[in-house]
Amino acid sequence: MIAETVCSAVSAAGLGIAAVTAYRKRFLSAARIAAYSLVPIGLVMTGIVEWMADTAFSPTAWAGFGVLGAAWLLFASTRVVERRRGITRKERKAARSGQREAVAPAASAPSLGAASRPATKPAAAPRAEEDFSDIEAILKKHGI
Repeated sequence: MIAETVCSAVSAAGLGIAAVTAYRKRFLSAARIAAYSLVPIGLVMTGIVEWMADTAFSPTAWAGFGVLGAAWLLFASTRVVERRRGITRKERKAARSGQREAVAPAASAPSLGAASRPATKPAAAPRAEEDFSDIEAILKKHGI
């Protein structure tokens, strides 16, 4: 009951400030202030304030918030460790698909022969003559 009264008073004060702001011909600011001041009374009317007041004094609710916080910390710490190791989702997907493809469906042993190894790419041979005519034209245009 007290929370609803406080929210109503805050909304009334905000609407009063919005009226004074509108009187000073600052209509955009007055509209924003009015919008912000209507939020507390809207929360009271929807029942969220009553729910929050009931939740604030419930030990079970606080324990639930603690469990949610612990879950969030575990999730965040695993993401940090994962990023430090350099393991990405793409790498995990590739590893999983690579494990599935390593064994033939009817084979009893892994079929990791020379064909499954990644082929090494030969070093690209440097071109003897590269075409720098467009770069030279730009340089000449600028007098360089």
